[in-house]
Amino acid sequence: MYDVIIIGCGVTGAALANQLSRLNLKTAVLEQNSDIACGCTKSNSAIIHAGYDPEPGTLMARLNATGNKLMEEQCKRLSIPFIRTGSLVTAFSPEEIPVLKALLQRGSANGVPDLRILNQTELRRMEPALAQNAVAALFAPTAGITDPWELTLALAENAVANGVELYRNTTVTAIEPADKGFTVKSGRKEWLTRRICNAAGLYADAVHRLLEPVDWKIIPVRGEYFLFDKNQRPLVNHIIFQCPTPQGKGVLVAPTVHGNLLAGPNAETVSCKEDTSTTATGQDFVRHSAQKILPSLNFKENIRNFAGIRANNTRNDFIIEESLQFPGFFDIAGIKSPGLSCALSIAAYAEDMMAAAGLPQEEKDTVIETRNRIVFRNLSLEEQQKLMQHDSRYGQIICRCETVTEGEITAALHSPVPAVSINGIKRRCGAGMGRCQGGFCSPRVQEIIARELHIPLESVPLEEPDSWILADSLQSRERNV
Repeated sequence: MYDVIIIGCGVTGAALANQLSRLNLKTAVLEQNSDIACGCTKSNSAIIHAGYDPEPGTLMARLNATGNKLMEEQCKRLSIPFIRTGSLVTAFSPEEIPVLKALLQRGSANGVPDLRILNQTELRRMEPALAQNAVAALFAPTAGITDPWELTLALAENAVANGVELYRNTTVTAIEPADKGFTVKSGRKEWLTRRICNAAGLYADAVHRLLEPVDWKIIPVRGEYFLFDKNQRPLVNHIIFQCPTPQGKGVLVAPTVHGNLLAGPNAETVSCKEDTSTTATGQDFVRHSAQKILPSLNFKENIRNFAGIRANNTRNDFIIEESLQFPGFFDIAGIKSPGLSCALSIAAYAEDMMAAAGLPQEEKDTVIETRNRIVFRNLSLEEQQKLMQHDSRYGQIICRCETVTEGEITAALHSPVPAVSINGIKRRCGAGMGRCQGGFCSPRVQEIIARELHIPLESVPLEEPDSWILADSLQSRERNV
């Protein structure tokens, strides 16, 4: 019997698992994909918002500024990249300045510190490459950027190190009331648990309906992006937004913690929750909007296009509550933007809600608080030489673009939440994230995965188990399916 089962291991599920891992509880996380952070968490803007955008009085407003404050300390403790770049909401005409003033008032009501409106002279000094018609901006110095994959992975690894059990490739197919709790089923497997936390992202409404009807719905909204080579990074110093519209925060241009530049997203409601395709119309819209912000942005230096899906919902706020009919079943759903920014405060809020409903709060005698991760390119020359003397695999550069070593890839394959695919290595180590997008290193990464996991080379997937890179023969594949 588990005390808590969390369904979903995106950033919210991982944050909650990490939060609960310090307590004397038996906790498990069930993730439908072969790896964690493969839903909404995988493809977003990677921004830790300051908190001026949510409507005062909403859960989003209540949790944003708090989550922002928690993020820096947690990132330091778990070796997660985090940079407080600050953000600018830019007005490109005098008519938009009232929007900045309204956001300033909203931010003040939400407890966001140090907000102020910049005039054109101040703005030009801070962002020289900004479009000439930019007349003012709301400056939020507490906004920042992180790596959503690394954040989720670090939270999950730390939770597993503290005793949380993680099951991947586990799609929940049934939830039934049981004596003192619930039975959770996935195919022929089943688990007994006293409590369930539904953090299933895009599928949170479907998971809830396995137990009872639900009065809200997840609305999938697709956003498309451009990722630029590092030579475009010097063009901006901050996260740059346009004035928001009813459809969302709009297209932005922002630096990444890896030294690239990101532009996007648009916002398009789609019928399929798996539809992460890019479109000519969406890409044209993002390109036009980004050049409105930054005319000198060179789209010939684009190295990748991608799309992500946001879990909007019919309530237009986070849904964090306990079922009235089935006590012990908790929803943590509809976590759209600023969900990444709020991940840690959502976890704390959910724990408090569960504690009020009877969750034991006895803390473990010993808790692992930190996580060590070697990033070879960030070490000094002396540290690199010492590491190579200890383990020669760190002297073998596999990804030239991002300077990722065989030692880092091998470590990722034997970590508490090990990679099982080429993209899993990409998310953990950065191999394949550079200008050539894996053109050079992917075959070598594939060889290392096969060697370390003791599987045939043709069994190494790009992402999910059936995303083959190599095949021996179609007939052989069909026999093994």
